[in-house]
Amino acid sequence: MPFDLDPRALEDLDEVLEYISSYNRSAADRLLDDFFETFDSIGGMPNQGFRRPELTSKPLRFKVVGNYLVAYAPEQNPVWILAIIDGRRSPRAIAAVLRARE
Repeated sequence: MPFDLDPRALEDLDEVLEYISSYNRSAADRLLDDFFETFDSIGGMPNQGFRRPELTSKPLRFKVVGNYLVAYAPEQNPVWILAIIDGRRSPRAIAAVLRARE
């Protein structure tokens, strides 16, 4: 497996999918597929994401999946997926989540 999920990122993923599946199970299944395609992709090419220096000074990169940001550490081997955060949240809230996971 070219990536590892932080236990808290796995919790994030479970919460997202549980919420969406309560409204539309097939949409949740599609989103899960999209997440794992993204995880595999960044595992193979970790520097493809973008940096968000306004959110963190750490060398994290981000990829967008639907309305969500996947925050990951590209220098880790395998790539370490740190968080899955609703991208519609305020930048301050996103930065707080990332700080709490350092």
